[in-house]
Amino acid sequence: MDLEFVEREATPELLMKLGIQLHLAGLSLSNTVSILEVFGVKRARSTVHSWVHKADLQPEAGQSPDHVAVDETVIRLNGQQYWLYAAVDPETKELLHTELESTTTTVLAQSFLATVREKHDVEDAVFLVDGASSLQIACSPHGLDFRYEKRGNRNSVERVFREVKRRTSSFSNSFSHTEPETADNWLRSFAFAWNQLI
Repeated sequence: MDLEFVEREATPELLMKLGIQLHLAGLSLSNTVSILEVFGVKRARSTVHSWVHKADLQPEAGQSPDHVAVDETVIRLNGQQYWLYAAVDPETKELLHTELESTTTTVLAQSFLATVREKHDVEDAVFLVDGASSLQIACSPHGLDFRYEKRGNRNSVERVFREVKRRTSSFSNSFSHTEPETADNWLRSFAFAWNQLI
């Protein structure tokens, strides 16, 4: 974890990393702050929140999976629906990429898959999709091989969605008082942490 954003920070870098990792692993900001206090560091919840977002963590690029499970799910942001797109390597269970969009269209699905192609070596991978026609249609312009699969290896992406929804369930499965950019940043940080913990 690279903390290049750190300037004149009074908290030792090791404890900042610990705070970020604890929060991304599922601890609330309050509980994370309590753990830091054990080490003699007293910080506000907003400070830890700021560390997580400033760290700009995201999944490592350059993966070469044989299969890629892709899907979209609805999450709520300040009472409005947004679509979370995710790509997961079913063999390693690693999150390859996430994107948060205000709507779902074939064009956005194509853009999502284009970014997955840019970040990872997936030319020979088989994309596992469910009934979402936008993702099936989006595979064709990129020349991606896809297979309709409702269960099996595609379940890896469903597990990721369940965990995101578990983490937001205390907020009625919604990000409250959050801008889309902040939620998208948190989701990328979550993907980074997910890959470290699996």
